[in-house]
Amino acid sequence: MAATVCHVCGIPQDAGFFDASNISDVPAPGIEIVLARFQLHHNYCGMLLYFAQFTDEYARDATKVPTPGLQWQIRCNGQPRDPYLTFERIINPWGLSGFPISLRLDEGCTLEFAVRNTGSLTQVTKVGGRLLGRYWYNTEYGGAPHRL
Repeated sequence: MAATVCHVCGIPQDAGFFDASNISDVPAPGIEIVLARFQLHHNYCGMLLYFAQFTDEYARDATKVPTPGLQWQIRCNGQPRDPYLTFERIINPWGLSGFPISLRLDEGCTLEFAVRNTGSLTQVTKVGGRLLGRYWYNTEYGGAPHRL
């Protein structure tokens, strides 16, 4: 029996959601930290629908969009995902609805949102990241999920 899929995006109707987030102290110069991570199960694919960034400096002053000294990346299996290869600004601020995206995730990938301190920070002391999306069993691998 074929799975029921959305006629707009093709994602199965019974797909699950993921939401991973963290707020942390800014890493030391030259250090990178992973702010949010989600591991897809083997034989499962997914879609990143939204991400958000936080800095305490931006929270105090919404004109502080540039993040000098901080490099942000969204990665799948350690590889930066286009168009979010490396950016040095707040693209989707935490706490606002932001801009939804549709970034397809490879089967079984480890999705990460990381930030690196390159050493030339201003007043930022806290950083945060959030990843939100969907995942579903990929029927190309045969069988059916959640069999009894």
